[in-house]
Amino acid sequence: MLYRELGKTGHKVSILGFGCMRLPLRDGNPENINEPLARKMLQHALDEGVNYVDTAYPYHGSSATSGGRSEILVGKVLADGYRDQLYLSTKLPCWLVHEKKDLDHYLDEQLERLQTDWIDFYLLHGLNQKTWENLTNLDVFEFLDRALEDGRIGYAGFSFHDEAEVFKTMVDSYPWSFVQIQYNYMDQDFQAGKEGLKYIESREMGSVIMEPLRGGCLTKNVPAEIQAIWDQAPVKRTLAEWGLRFLWDQEEVDLVLSGMSTLEQVEENLRIAEDGYANSLSSQERGIIQEVREAYQARMHVGCTACGYCMPCPEGVDIPLNLNLLNDVYIYQNMEKPRGNYSFLAAKKMSASYCTECGECEAKCTQQIPIREYLKEAARTFEKK
Repeated sequence: MLYRELGKTGHKVSILGFGCMRLPLRDGNPENINEPLARKMLQHALDEGVNYVDTAYPYHGSSATSGGRSEILVGKVLADGYRDQLYLSTKLPCWLVHEKKDLDHYLDEQLERLQTDWIDFYLLHGLNQKTWENLTNLDVFEFLDRALEDGRIGYAGFSFHDEAEVFKTMVDSYPWSFVQIQYNYMDQDFQAGKEGLKYIESREMGSVIMEPLRGGCLTKNVPAEIQAIWDQAPVKRTLAEWGLRFLWDQEEVDLVLSGMSTLEQVEENLRIAEDGYANSLSSQERGIIQEVREAYQARMHVGCTACGYCMPCPEGVDIPLNLNLLNDVYIYQNMEKPRGNYSFLAAKKMSASYCTECGECEAKCTQQIPIREYLKEAARTFEKK
């Protein structure tokens, strides 16, 4: 296993982190984890050198508003004697914080579920402008300072889902140690993106990458014309390998999280990580990745650039993200990942179905996109039974 320093923390973390959001299930129910298999997978990864495990309060729960089973499963593995050989990461469910006391309540509950006295890397989960304003009003910085001082957490960070300018404001607001962003060869200009990754590096903050394969969108149902581009590569690689190697090729990337659902995926990712050196791809291989990216972009359904001029919506709808999820269906021929993200938006009352068709967004859209029609299409697409 290869290791890189996680920013100014100085800790050497495995370039592959184990994400515990997509653990194997018994019957398709996200709460019913196949515990024997999940524990075998996680323990095998740890035994092979992975030393960073990432979970969160809602993972493997019935909804974004309920606590999930992922933290409980991880706690059982820690209790098996693995606590001292890994860095544990989990996240505060920011959208459930309504009072100042909730901050301590959820952290203490997570410590109990994880069967540990401390969390090495603690994140504010999925920050956007709305949750950010709420947390700052509730003195979240004072809470983080206290949790760091009393040893309940080792380092403070946040994961992010909003626009690049919002990201920079958040980065500059507190002495964070690390940040977790969505980034892959398709999402270089999405949310924090490449610009945000560079911004993290300039402040010596650790970078943790999530969604390296876009929840499987970059490895499933690949259109024939795109597969033909991959087939031109002189060195043949799996689609997962292309996605992970694109990230590890960049010096700014410290750690890449992968949500693994099978033992075979664990084995494949461990193999790929053996060659995950920075600057290890050839210029020809980087060119092929760019060609694939452009071919995917040509399949876009909604011409939304996520500029944000349509925001804020009076009803709280996250217009760019809803349109992006609709695009995902057309670009990647995949419903599973965008539907899951849409459900998360719905739980926070930010999904397309909350649109009242007031038209305010269309009056501000510089691309003259018929936003209301596309939001109705998104609601039909993701909410149909």
